[in-house]
Amino acid sequence: MADIYGLLKKYYGYDRFRPGQENIIRNILCGRDVCAIMPTGAGKSVCYQIPAIAMNGITLVISPLISLMQDQVRILKAAGIPAAYINSSLTPSMIDLALSRAASGAYKIIYVAPERLESSNFIRFAENADISLIAVDEAHCISMWGREFRPSYQKIADFYSKLRHRPVIAAFTATANLRVKGDIVEKLGLISPYNISSSFDRPNLYFGTYSPVGESERGIGRDTKNSFIIDYITRHKDESGIIYCMTQKLTETVANTIREAGFSAEAYHAGMSAEVRRKIQEDFTFDRTKIIAATSAFGMGIDKPDVRYVIHYNMPSKLEEYYQQAGRAGRDGEKAECILLYSYSDYRFIRDYFILRKNDDWYFEDDRDIMPQKEKEKHIEAEIKSLNEMKSYSINDRVCLRKKLLGYFGEFLDKPCGNCSVCLKNIDIRCRAESEPDEVRYDEVLFTRLKARVKIIAMQNGIPAYSIVNDIVLKEIAAKKPLTISELSKTAKLGMVKIRKYGDALLEVINTYRNEGAV
Repeated sequence: MADIYGLLKKYYGYDRFRPGQENIIRNILCGRDVCAIMPTGAGKSVCYQIPAIAMNGITLVISPLISLMQDQVRILKAAGIPAAYINSSLTPSMIDLALSRAASGAYKIIYVAPERLESSNFIRFAENADISLIAVDEAHCISMWGREFRPSYQKIADFYSKLRHRPVIAAFTATANLRVKGDIVEKLGLISPYNISSSFDRPNLYFGTYSPVGESERGIGRDTKNSFIIDYITRHKDESGIIYCMTQKLTETVANTIREAGFSAEAYHAGMSAEVRRKIQEDFTFDRTKIIAATSAFGMGIDKPDVRYVIHYNMPSKLEEYYQQAGRAGRDGEKAECILLYSYSDYRFIRDYFILRKNDDWYFEDDRDIMPQKEKEKHIEAEIKSLNEMKSYSINDRVCLRKKLLGYFGEFLDKPCGNCSVCLKNIDIRCRAESEPDEVRYDEVLFTRLKARVKIIAMQNGIPAYSIVNDIVLKEIAAKKPLTISELSKTAKLGMVKIRKYGDALLEVINTYRNEGAV
């Protein structure tokens, strides 16, 4: 079997896998289908990228969003892994060229949207290609019970039945209850899959709710929310963050409020054209815009690892939705904050408009019941129950928030986490909690210079800075101050390809700093 630790070190710079990754990789390499439920930030992509490198032939990654494909391909290319995407952002001639290169073996990994599998020219390519693995990302899209249902996902099994031989099928998602998981296994035609559900705990994330003492039921008004946000951003002005809002109009209002305070911010919602949304997301990815005020449309496919905070201006309707959106923070493993601003008016609006009134709109047509009345009542009851669980989390000031969240997902935390607003209720939640076992002590001036150099390199190469090196690695370098490529390779989790590409530039910054007598 392939040396998967050697591949991890060579291309990703790490010496060990995260929990669950190694078992998934080994099962895929043994030819076994996989169904993996892993929280956002758990490293799902490594679970299919390393087998893709190790196996003969091509790996198809089925992904629902163009932006996610583009981000992943940028990162893979920066690591020296030949990859491409084929989607509607390319012209027909560009698609033909990509397929021609793929047929000649130019790529190990190809990202496609599920709709592409129905294209006649793609089917012709696939029928003659050596496809060893199909990785289905965001696999919950296959289920009508999933919030982001995509009908084309249900045709994946039809697609691979046309191939010369059946590839390994590996399904990945961060959000699947038992019903959705059953749909994934059935509709993808998984054969005796290796099933894994990783822990949903994200220890690097701080969870906070803001509802002042004595006002827990009523919560806080818009003026207080705006003041909180401006104060928070002022404290974290150099960091990237997402602010989730309930309505499209509110995203515009919040973004304007932030801009008026002198910070870069953009609104993002489904009412914008695809081109406008693409530009806003790209500006956020490349750090041209630091803050996005968004509806839930800004969710799946956000792959920026250095989001330092996610603030919910409004309470979502379900804890699943909250945890998925909050999980966009801290995907690089660094500390990040997830804060929810509660007000009773949000609860009432969701209950009266999104649940009660919209259920009437959805299930009645021409005065005829589309859903039987008893089923409709059950559905409304389940929605209200989920909303009340979300409210209970939002106004809770006694039970550890992480304990409540993990308990909801069926995990037991045997003691308070020490990293939430309940555990630290005597500390202002706007000040990030510092852990005591594991903070890297590093030269902050050198770190700032290294980060500036990486940003320049990224701009010159047209790629996001995080695809070159993340802040955790830069802090290690700023702590140990290597002087040679050999020392750098032992110090930093960069991977040999990146060390060859960027190592000299990083060492130049360190040597200049030393020559100034700063060390």
